[in-house]
Amino acid sequence: MLSAIPRRSLSRAMIFAGLMGASLLAQAQPDTPPNRLSVQAQATLAVAPDIATLNARLWERTPAVAESDARHADPEALAKARERLESRTAELIRTLEKQGIDDGAINAGSLVVRPDSVQRRDGDGPGETLVRTQLERPISLRIDDLSRLPAILDALTRAGVDALDGVSYDLADRDAATDQALEDALEKARHKAQLMARTLGVELGEVLQVDETGVPRYTPQMMSLRADGAERKTTAEYRPGEIELDAGVSVVWSIESAETP
Repeated sequence: MLSAIPRRSLSRAMIFAGLMGASLLAQAQPDTPPNRLSVQAQATLAVAPDIATLNARLWERTPAVAESDARHADPEALAKARERLESRTAELIRTLEKQGIDDGAINAGSLVVRPDSVQRRDGDGPGETLVRTQLERPISLRIDDLSRLPAILDALTRAGVDALDGVSYDLADRDAATDQALEDALEKARHKAQLMARTLGVELGEVLQVDETGVPRYTPQMMSLRADGAERKTTAEYRPGEIELDAGVSVVWSIESAETP
């Protein structure tokens, strides 16, 4: 015969079961989330560039030979071509330094050697393919004073550069401009939220969440070129345009009912 459960133990078991049930009920009914107002905003900041990078190339070539003879490179021809190239490179650097370009702003890249094919015309039919070796030296310039860009380009032209690969513009302190674009986007988001809250008759509470909707990016403008024909100037005018920086944000505020007076 089973003995009866003591009354005190039974009471404790019932109390424990009640507490567990209340705890589970509380977990099953989470707190009601606050009312929210979500706003997205974008801002574009246009800034005039203040630095530029100019890329040019010099090259020299060995005499063209028949394709069948190209397997045996002429060391003397290569040496002479390289000597001419190094001499022209040194002269170009001296010319740029005379224009006030700091030595640290001039970067003479590594020597590039590659084959170059040419077609020799033979009457109306296809001509013989000739092969030569091209030795190339890239030159990169950092220009901190954009007003001197036309004079520098003229100096490069007079120095006989073989290729001018264009000018790319940038900002000396791009981080500061990016921060300003992001700040503008946040201000725009707050203005939109205040307008919506006022129109809907609610009050903005605290900020619950802030996200960037994209990586801030900038879009440089291409260099425009205009020759002043009215005054018949030989020096061209270069207009870099503006660099555009875009930023976007998504902000969530809590909202509350407006208090009635």
